[in-house]
Formats: sequence, structure tokens, C-alpha cells
Amino acid sequence: MKNLLRLILLLCFFPTCLFSQNNAYKIEKTKSFFAEDKILTQETIEWKYLNVPENWDKPEGKKIKIAIAILKCTSKNIDANPVVFVAGGPGASGISAIWMWLQHPLRKRGDIVLMDIRGTGYSLPKFCPDLGKKFLEILAKNQNASQDEQQKIVAAMSCQQDLLSRDIDLQAYNSKSIGKDLNALKTALKYNNWNVYGVSYGTYTAQVYANDFPADIKSLILDSSVSDIREYYNHNTSNYMNSLEKVFDACKNDPNCNKNYPNLEETYYETLEKLSKNPITVNVSQKIIPTGKFTYNVEDFKISIQQALYNEKLIEVLPLLITEFNKGNKNTLSSLVAAFSGALVLDYGQYYCVSCNEAIPNNSISAFDKDAANYKKLKGGLSFYKSDFLVCDKWNLGKDKPTLNDLSNLSTLTAPVLVFSGAFDPITPASNGKNIVKKFKNGFLVNAPISGHAPSFSDIGFNIVDGFVKNSAQKPDTKEFELHNKVHFVTDVKVSDGVSNFANSVKEVNPLFFVPFLIAIIILLLSILNFCYTLIRNRKDIIHNKLMKILLLISSALGLLAIIGLALAFDSTARDNFFILAFGIPNKFAYLFVIQWIFLLFTIISVFYFLLKIKVISNRSILATILFSLVLIGIYFQYWGFLF
Repeated sequence: MKNLLRLILLLCFFPTCLFSQNNAYKIEKTKSFFAEDKILTQETIEWKYLNVPENWDKPEGKKIKIAIAILKCTSKNIDANPVVFVAGGPGASGISAIWMWLQHPLRKRGDIVLMDIRGTGYSLPKFCPDLGKKFLEILAKNQNASQDEQQKIVAAMSCQQDLLSRDIDLQAYNSKSIGKDLNALKTALKYNNWNVYGVSYGTYTAQVYANDFPADIKSLILDSSVSDIREYYNHNTSNYMNSLEKVFDACKNDPNCNKNYPNLEETYYETLEKLSKNPITVNVSQKIIPTGKFTYNVEDFKISIQQALYNEKLIEVLPLLITEFNKGNKNTLSSLVAAFSGALVLDYGQYYCVSCNEAIPNNSISAFDKDAANYKKLKGGLSFYKSDFLVCDKWNLGKDKPTLNDLSNLSTLTAPVLVFSGAFDPITPASNGKNIVKKFKNGFLVNAPISGHAPSFSDIGFNIVDGFVKNSAQKPDTKEFELHNKVHFVTDVKVSDGVSNFANSVKEVNPLFFVPFLIAIIILLLSILNFCYTLIRNRKDIIHNKLMKILLLISSALGLLAIIGLALAFDSTARDNFFILAFGIPNKFAYLFVIQWIFLLFTIISVFYFLLKIKVISNRSILATILFSLVLIGIYFQYWGFLF
């Protein structure tokens, strides 16, 4: 009788548990987060929200929505091999980088699941999405590091007050909760297990997840790893300087680089001295900075160089960048602001929830300062990172110090682990890879000798990841990385303000600005065809008409040659290294600037000849229209700065 009663009670209790679990894991379809993007509409992508408890300790409490994009497998692979991507930051959106994944070879093996972790991107509720813009506006001001830090604290605390006023439980936004979200998502999507792919701070979140839910892990891919959260900030300065010194050494040992940028290290420190005394103010688009001004001080210079070390292609132009900073080239530095602003696209409300809960409490500002003191010529560490200690002191006011996440189960994880490290990585150094791979029974380390941050986000990296997911028991083939073991520094550049100005005009995409230019090009093209025809057919034309047509024909041909040549040069340069265009174009295309000057000379001659012979020349209105088009193109060249 007792057993029967227990069975009845169990059956009554079971549906309640089941309902509660399904409610926690409820997944719903939604519209595309990029409804106007035509490329994405042609892809098989499922857009969803996962409803989970805000606080996993209170499963019946308030729910939040986790944004999901599932790029469906492109092959009819029975052996489905899903991958879930965990973005870094903390605070980066995984879904915003969806275009990178469309042609990733992993899609042939299984679904690729992108998520915006709680508090980021398209997930709800949204956390202070404009805080990064406020930080950029603070950095843009001509003020010292202390003033930057104080204003950053005020902006961050304003964000916190906004979150609290919306009844958001800030303590619930951390790697532990994200791990539970991932487990709930795997269950809701009915995967037995999956390949977990973390990058940067996402590697720490992935480790917490793997520690708490080892059965979910088919394989673990960790790129640019956080090997010990207790050292994430403490060695920030030495991590930066070790990477930068590798650039100095590599340039010194490269004959071309050393010839073009001799004493690069001295140039770097000389620039620090210059900017500490005389900051450089540049004009920028008001879409980026409302004031239209950005002032580079010594701290902005340091963080700009640090951010450049993240990207392999930027590393190639780093000697040139340091040199242009040293020269105070305002046009180049103006173009750099847009790239600089890209470092501040994180959701900083979530950034501080996580950082102030996990990283900062396990590091110390005294250790940060001690590390920075080893580099006296640097004039202190990077205040961009040091300010996090000051913000978190306020953010955590009145709260108990959080406990360190337990990662002890990682040593027993049987799933294979692939670890990537970039030799020039300034934030998660190559030594992290060596340290983290030791944590696992079945780990493989891939060193990328000329990469910065996130080396798996390259063609070579794509192939290595794909091979690992295909056969995770086999040691990855790293031959391609080993063959590409020397940085190809950009040394042969014709620096031109016109190139960066033109690039900025294209970036702003103002049709009204470009329509007259395009009409002028069409007129020149038609005039060339017409004059070639009439000069051949009408050989008895008077000498003045012939000479006028010949002058216009030459001018039009030169103008079109310059325009087409520049377009091809820009395309070729962008394919090789897009960042070169912030400075100019390779010297092999320098002849295009000579052609522009010859074009300008023939245009001036044509105008004077037309005015001189206007009474005897026929078809004056047509010729005047062509001349106006030539002058207009010359004005555009001058406006962009190609001619000066």
C-alpha cells in the first residue's frame, strides 16, 4: 500500500517537474535579426529565442530571452556534428559576426549555432547598448588618464543604475549562468552533445561550461585562451609589451622593414614623448563622434597600437602606423578612429557584470601597477584596462567578494580539446596556450607564429578546425601555419591623404555626393567614343575643331585611365591588405598620381584653348559640357587630396 501511494505521488509530481523544465527551456521562432539583408535570406538559417530563468537558482522566477541563429548544415550529413560558438569580450555578440560563418567548412559537417549570451546583442533584456559610444566620446577628449577614468566610472555607474531600475539581477549574469544557458539550449535543440568553440574570454566561459556539464562536450575548441582568470589583468602590461617587442625584433631582422623603419622601437618611445606634450586633434565624421573631433593623447596611442596587435594584417602595417603617428599625419589618424571605435562595440553592461564578478575580484590593481612599473619608458600601464579596477570598485560596492569558479573537473574531461595561440597576441599571450593545454587529458596545441588574437579566424585556422571536428582523435595538421612563419611587413607604400579620404567618402555611401562624379565619367566615356569616330570619319574638319577634339580626347582618356587605375589599385590593395588603404597605396601604383597631374595639365590647356577659339569652334555647348565634366573630376581629385 505504501509503495502504491509513493508511485501515485511520484506520478503526480513528475508532470509538474516536466512542465517546469519545458518552461525553462522553451524555445520560440522569431524573424531574422537582419530582415533587410538579402544575402541572409538566401541561406537556411533558423532564428530563435530561448527562454531561460534570469536566475537559475530561482527557476520559476523571471525569464529572459537568449537570441539564437542556427546556420543549418549545407550537406545531407547523417553524422551531424553541431558546433556552438561562444563569443568573447566579455560582452561580444556571437550573432553579429554571422557573415563569417556562412561559408565556413564546418557547415558541411553540421549546424553552426550562434548565440548572443545573456545581456548581449539581440538577447533580451538589452544592456546599455550605447555605453561603448560614450566611452569613445570620453577617449576623444583632450584630457589626461585620470579624467578619462573618472568619466568612465560615471558612465558605467549610470548604466548600472539603469539596469537596477529595470529590476535586472546583475549577479545572475556570469559564466556559470551562461553555462546553464548552453546546457538548456543543447537540450532544447535535441542535440546529444556538441562541439563547443570559444574565443578570447569565451574560452573561460567554455571552460566553466565544460567543467559543469562534461557530458555535453563532444570536443572543445579554445582560441586565444584565458588559462588562469587570476592573471587576466595582472600581467596586462607585460603581455602587451612582449608582443610589441616581437614586432620590434621582427622588423629589425627584416632588411626591408629595417631599411624603411630604422630604430622602430626608438620611434615608438619618441612618439610617446611627443604625444604626452602635444596631443594630436583630428577631424572625424560626426556619425562616429558628435563633436567631429578626436584627440589622440599618449594613452590613445598606446591602446591603438595594442589593438593593432590583435589582427595579423594590422601587424603587417604596424611599423608604418607607428611612423605616421610619429609624423602626426592627421588624415591617417582620422581614418584610424573608425577602426579604433570597433574595439568598443561590446555590450559594456554585460562586460562589467562578468568582469566585476569573475576577473577583477581575482586580480589586483597593485599587481597591475607592479607589472607596469617594469616598463618605465611606457609611462604606466594601459589606462584603458586599469580603469576597469576603478569601475568595478564602484560596481561591486556593498557586495560580497564572489568565489572563484571551480574548474577542477577539467582534468578528467575525456573530450578532445584543440587550443589555438597567436604569437603576437597582446591580451591572451601564446604562453596561455601552453598552460591551458596541460589542463586536459586529450589536448592539442596549435601555435600561429605570425598571428595576433583569434588565429582560428583565418583560412588556415578554418581548415584546422574543420579537420579537428572531422577527426578529433587525430593530431591537427599545422604545416600551413608553420610555413607562414614570417611577418611580411608593408614597407613600399606611397602615402597619400587622398586614398584615405576617398575610402571615407565611399564608406559614408552618400549617393548625392557621387552622382555628379559618375555622370561626369559617363560623359567622358561617350566623348572618347564620339571623338574617335568623328576624327576618323570627318578628316576635312577645320584645324581648330580637330585640335579641340584631340585635346578633349587626351584629357578624357587620362581622366578615365586615372579613375580606372585607382579603382583597380584599391581593389588589388584591399585583397592583399585592406589596412594599407588607411595610409595610401603600394608604390607600384604611384604612377597613377602622375597621370592625374598630366590629366589636370591637359584639362587646363583644353579650357584655355576653348576660351581662346570659342568663336570659331563648332558644337560649343557639347564641348563645354565635356570640359565641365573634366573640371568636375579634377575638383573631386582635389577634394579627396590626390593632387596635393
